[in-house]
Amino acid sequence: MGINAIIELIEKLRGEDGCPWDKQQTPKTLVLYLIEEIYELVDAIESGKPANVCEELGDVLFHILFIAILFQEMGHFDIEDVADLNTAKMIRRHPHVFGDNKVSGTDEVRRQWHKIKMQEKDNAPETSILDSVPAGLPALMRAYRISERAARTGFDWEDTAGVIQKVEEEWHELKSALKAGKTEKEQEQVSLEFGDVLFTLVNVARFARIHPETALTGSIQKFEKRFRYMEKRISEEDRNLESFSQEELEKLWEEAKQVIG
Repeated sequence: MGINAIIELIEKLRGEDGCPWDKQQTPKTLVLYLIEEIYELVDAIESGKPANVCEELGDVLFHILFIAILFQEMGHFDIEDVADLNTAKMIRRHPHVFGDNKVSGTDEVRRQWHKIKMQEKDNAPETSILDSVPAGLPALMRAYRISERAARTGFDWEDTAGVIQKVEEEWHELKSALKAGKTEKEQEQVSLEFGDVLFTLVNVARFARIHPETALTGSIQKFEKRFRYMEKRISEEDRNLESFSQEELEKLWEEAKQVIG
């Protein structure tokens, strides 16, 4: 068993007597499933259940190996080439571990990593520092990466107070846009101002050394737990959610906060 067993399994599925579905797959079709599996892995990690993490890691690994085998079938590379290339890259990007470089902490490690990465890409003068951020990232994650890259050039606030002040400015502009937001053009302005608030809040997270995606995920999970508690309490009274007044719902919400946290 082990990784070789997964490779043999995929080759069997792709073989003459294999599965019609698996034989039809391409890298482009499989990458969509890989993305889904990665999100399921994120959920498993957030759940804190090692058994779930183990299972979802297996699903991610299966799809990665599957994609590698497809490229091997096309004569490009195999999984050993993938492993060798990545190992060499990681050694190259850690000269403070595998060489004589000295670093003072994680901030210097990140700067060194980025410098080496840029040297590897052999960037032309006209190439943007933002090009290394994948366009397909979810907006919140991409906003964090974009702001992080821009900050490395020195284009940044001096401290947290500065970015907080910017949040307040953007919030004021959003409120003004909301008051006027009647026509289609004004609604577009509301959308733009709302995006500006979110983007600036992402920078607050960066200054606070937290990831906005992780923070938002935690808030969503907290809301879900409290809301599910409310639903359970309502069902115990043989009523439905719609039959509760706003005052009753707020009371239940406060109860959920006390019980769930």
